[in-house]
Amino acid sequence: MKGTFALLDIAGYVALLLWGTHMVTSGVLRGYGSALRRWMGRYLAHRPAALGFGICITAILQSSTATGLMATSFAASGFLGLAPGLAVMLGANVGTTLIVQVMSFDISIVAPVLILIGFTIHRRTDDVRYENIGRVSIGLGLMLLALHLLVGAMAPVENAQVLRAILQSLASEPVLAMLVAALLTWACHSSVAVVLLIVSLATAGVVDAPGALALVLGANLGSTIPALMEAHTPVARRLPMGNLMVRAFGCVVCLPLLPMIAHWLAPLGDTPARIAVNFHTAFNLALALIFILPLESLARLLVRLLPEPPKPNDPGVPQYLDEGALDSANVALANAVRESMRMADMVEGMLKGIVEVFGKDDRARATAISRMDSSLDHLGLAIREYLADLGGVALNEEDGERSQEILAFVINIEHIGDITANNLMEFAAKKAANGQDFSAEDIEDLAAMHTQVMESLRLALTVFLRGDLRAAQQLMARKESLRKLENDASERHIKALRERRDGGGGADVYLRILRDLKRVHSHLAALAYLPLERAGLLQDRLVREPVTT
Repeated sequence: MKGTFALLDIAGYVALLLWGTHMVTSGVLRGYGSALRRWMGRYLAHRPAALGFGICITAILQSSTATGLMATSFAASGFLGLAPGLAVMLGANVGTTLIVQVMSFDISIVAPVLILIGFTIHRRTDDVRYENIGRVSIGLGLMLLALHLLVGAMAPVENAQVLRAILQSLASEPVLAMLVAALLTWACHSSVAVVLLIVSLATAGVVDAPGALALVLGANLGSTIPALMEAHTPVARRLPMGNLMVRAFGCVVCLPLLPMIAHWLAPLGDTPARIAVNFHTAFNLALALIFILPLESLARLLVRLLPEPPKPNDPGVPQYLDEGALDSANVALANAVRESMRMADMVEGMLKGIVEVFGKDDRARATAISRMDSSLDHLGLAIREYLADLGGVALNEEDGERSQEILAFVINIEHIGDITANNLMEFAAKKAANGQDFSAEDIEDLAAMHTQVMESLRLALTVFLRGDLRAAQQLMARKESLRKLENDASERHIKALRERRDGGGGADVYLRILRDLKRVHSHLAALAYLPLERAGLLQDRLVREPVTT
């Protein structure tokens, strides 16, 4: 029974170690995920910078798996090039070894201090950023505490002959030991936790140095699997597949040389635990130095092995809403933005054809515009459901605001599509059926108003993507010019009708067209309210008129 209780203790302490790792990772991502996303977009064009970023961010997150999932999603969405993404992964692999190096020393004395500090910060502040700092501190403390408890729990294992025989038999079969450690790492989603567990086993004398090195190889190999399993498209699989190929190459080279490597590393520390830790660092550092130069060639090979599939014929099918990214809010928001821009492209295509539809009675173009609205609605629904799923994750204030911005953008774009496909195309059909013709002045006014709307659409996209306050102010200022343009065109048109006294049937259609174009612009201008209000630039006298649909 003592052996059974010892195994239960070990399992519980490993779970505590995993939970501490999860708290550190989630705390950093929730508190500073948006800042990390901006850094990845701005500074990772070059391989050395990407390598350094991978090392630093993994040391902060305490998880190369989290870094891998983040980099994979950005690479799949086009925000990060494949070669820089591979450099990030090389750096992440090195960064995770630094964590193990620090944790391998007996610094358990600071565990209670970290937990106490983290608890105090988390309970005493309402600021989400500081709450997540407290979460990170508690997570680090739990990790150190779990490691300290693991070392103590390993003592009975030394005397458990059956378990000791099993582990020693694994040590004598390095390939089997590597595969077992790889499966364990995949199940835990944490190479740090597994390597530290291996160090604890080596410290307790359960495995010798070559056996520990085989297990370390397995932990390195297994850490590449979660990101590969979470990728659902060939493009998304390129980065984790490249990382797997790099690690597999290292395992194949090192596996037959483990006794020699253990002998070479002995001068740096002759205990099995210290040899395992130093090997973990040397293994990943050597792979980073070997592969940092031929990354472009590796990227081209991955593109050939995993070509981009043909895009679906239905534009309403989402292309970037990766379900595996929902655990990382900043990555999921970037995916939602990418998909939202597809909606904007569809609406832009719908609006571009309006003048030709009314000027030339182009029925084929009108039919195509009407059909596009169904795809737009399907895509908008998919984005809203994706953001709703993301709502289950605790978002920091910045990510929460960005989620609301995306949702508002999607809803307004959908309304613009409805106005264009339903109202405007219905008027086009009536005009063609009744044989009504607009005058040259009517077409000219319609084209001028349409030009204003298209320019406002581009400003709205600038506001949405960059939060550009100047573009937001310009967008709001256009409301008055659109109102004046509609009034002038309406007065001229009505005056001309009075002079002709033609019954007013054409006037009704024409005036409704102008009204709906102004409604389209109102939906675009609505996108400027949130950034202006956040910056305190909305005038008190500004009345927020509800947008009618």
